[in-house]
Amino acid sequence: MTTGKSLPAQLTGRVIHPDSPAYTKARTDWDGLYRSYPLVIVFANTTEDVVNAITWARQNDVALRARSGRHSLAGWSNVSDGIVIDVSEMKSARLDPASRTVTVGAGLTQGEAVTALGEEGFAVATGGEATVGLAGATLGGGLGFLTRNFGMACDNLMAAEVVVPSGDDGAKAIMADEHNNSDLLWALRGAGNGNFGIVTSFTYRMHPLKQVSLLEARWNGFEDLRGVFDAWQRQAPATDSRLSSVLDIGPDGIDLLAVLQSGSPAEVKELLAPVLSVGKPDVSIQAGSWADTFARLQPPSKSAVEKAKNWKFFSQFVTEPYPAEAIDIVGKFMKNAPSEVSDYFCSSLGGAVKKAPPGGSAFAHRDALFYAEPGAGWSGDAITPRAQAWVAEFSQALRPYVNGAYVNVPNPGMVGWETAYWGDHYPRLREIKAKYDPDNVFQYEQSIPPA
Repeated sequence: MTTGKSLPAQLTGRVIHPDSPAYTKARTDWDGLYRSYPLVIVFANTTEDVVNAITWARQNDVALRARSGRHSLAGWSNVSDGIVIDVSEMKSARLDPASRTVTVGAGLTQGEAVTALGEEGFAVATGGEATVGLAGATLGGGLGFLTRNFGMACDNLMAAEVVVPSGDDGAKAIMADEHNNSDLLWALRGAGNGNFGIVTSFTYRMHPLKQVSLLEARWNGFEDLRGVFDAWQRQAPATDSRLSSVLDIGPDGIDLLAVLQSGSPAEVKELLAPVLSVGKPDVSIQAGSWADTFARLQPPSKSAVEKAKNWKFFSQFVTEPYPAEAIDIVGKFMKNAPSEVSDYFCSSLGGAVKKAPPGGSAFAHRDALFYAEPGAGWSGDAITPRAQAWVAEFSQALRPYVNGAYVNVPNPGMVGWETAYWGDHYPRLREIKAKYDPDNVFQYEQSIPPA
């Protein structure tokens, strides 16, 4: 390891100070529940800007945070009286159809990645929200509508350029791939969010994908909740791996969204027959490109989801089917939801998730049947205590039936978060942290400490 002092660093890139007219917009995150007032915000345009910012933070003993899409659901990509190193302007995508790989800048959102690849007839595994940064989603896992066939976003990560601390007060860019720093690549696949360094570019395995079929089904009320939920949790993790689906239970009913890759509308309806045969749902099915379908799955800009300013979620993995009493708990809480955009969101796993990528990954929940989260969105401070209490009580009521948590939807204040997120991988992650960030430059409330 390099030792010694670096030359005094200068901040480069687009540098925003508190007296700048752009400061309020630059410091504001997606979730209004968290408000931070950084000392300075650097919008990096090059890897060198990131190197300079980390070096400057170390030389001036200033706390630092990495930020891409501003969707950190605990507000941990921002910090008061510290430096925020924002990579959201590092947008690029270089496709190599021959090797079926794509190298992207760390600033791409999931929606931008889907669009850029879709124009060429390819796809990468992403999460479901277009405005979320692809970087943050990948580094914690990345679960979405292509997951059961292609694996998670982190499973498709083949290489990364990462800026890590160097020497007593500096930083340097290194590559993490199967031949160089392969232990760091392993850690970035599921535990990379702000723990070891700042990733400036990602190389993914991409997949040819021309056409998908989208099925949307709606059951009003909760009369069919037991039957729908039980049929879905038994069918969704075990069906054809080309089919990924979401069961979303809101305050007034149940929605099923399912995407079948390279399959017809008739085929997706047949695969989901066990669920659709419960009650009398309203069903619509359409075929189209993945990029158009992904756009359709986003909330309309004038919807209640877009109007909500504050959000609270609690993440859970489910390894055994819910018994009737657990499904009844879901129904009971949803009938008393604090807002119209509260929900219980469940995303199917199984399929490709069960198999780790070559070289392995830090993601620890490959045996889960599905991922789930109670969540609430609202505007105004008056409802905040009720909404937060509802999410806390809902998640606590389901505790006997769930196993583990998802670092991309962190649970602040959780006891045993280390093993909830990473299971038996946690000791190895601490060893890797000690190798690449021995001085614990990258730290926040639930960051991995060096061994």
